[in-house]
Amino acid sequence: MNKPSEHPQDFRTTIGGQALIEGILMRGPEKQAIVIRKPDGELETKIEELHLIKERHPILGVPLIRGAVNFLDSMVKGVKALMYSAEFYPEDEEEVEPSKFETWLENKLGSEGMTKIVVALAVILGIGFSVCLFILLPAFLGGLLQKVISSYLVCNLLEGVLRIAIFLAYLVLCSKQKDIRRVFAYHGAEHQTIFCYEKGLELTVENVRKMPRHHPRCGTSFLFVVLVLSILLFSIVQVDGILLQMVCKLLLLPVLVGIAYEINRYVGRHDNPVTRFVTAPGLWLQNFTTFEPDDSMIEVGIAALKEVL
Repeated sequence: MNKPSEHPQDFRTTIGGQALIEGILMRGPEKQAIVIRKPDGELETKIEELHLIKERHPILGVPLIRGAVNFLDSMVKGVKALMYSAEFYPEDEEEVEPSKFETWLENKLGSEGMTKIVVALAVILGIGFSVCLFILLPAFLGGLLQKVISSYLVCNLLEGVLRIAIFLAYLVLCSKQKDIRRVFAYHGAEHQTIFCYEKGLELTVENVRKMPRHHPRCGTSFLFVVLVLSILLFSIVQVDGILLQMVCKLLLLPVLVGIAYEINRYVGRHDNPVTRFVTAPGLWLQNFTTFEPDDSMIEVGIAALKEVL
């Protein structure tokens, strides 16, 4: 269990979270808690014990390797939690009859098997969309630049700038959506609650309200580190042909994620001039992915965090 030390200002927890639809997922070292604010105003809590894959396969917990493994694991658990929260807020109040194909799948696989397939597809589509938008598209455009720019390093730098620009545009566009803004407000509540715990203060709405909503271990900061590192790491891929370049960069993705994970893990546990410099851009980006929560959202964050302590 993570407990504040005698010097709360130096304490850094490994607890992290994720904003959901009218709720928050908090993940501790031993268990995770999902707390949802139901339409009637009551809180629904779901607690799950965590069984880490590195316990069965220790090699997957080795630095650099564990980054890609933990990222994929977080994606799966995050999608499951999102699906769970969405059940409380269906888009169409009218019940829709399942299709013949859905009925056949459920009969063959059962409801649990169906859920696993849906989660797997959602994770694959989510990762595929991100890779295509932030990695392959800039790589393709960067390959076209090589036809007019002879320097590979210059092309790689321009490709990296384009990748970051696409990422920024995507975040800004998402932050303008009304429903997404509420999710991002819960994101702010999650950060503020964790900060309050790290400060050693009592978990009350008043104390949490005073905390900053930008956290150095946020997934937004992690993704930005990935994009910046890609400029350096992809510079070693000097092969002819746009398609071959894209394939090589895809193969380097697990390495990229692994390095970014270790950096994010380190800066989340230390506070010095170097870590503050590294986290500054990611913290600024959280202006688009976190918003000020209301008291009811903070209550959800507090309830979720207390469950994992």
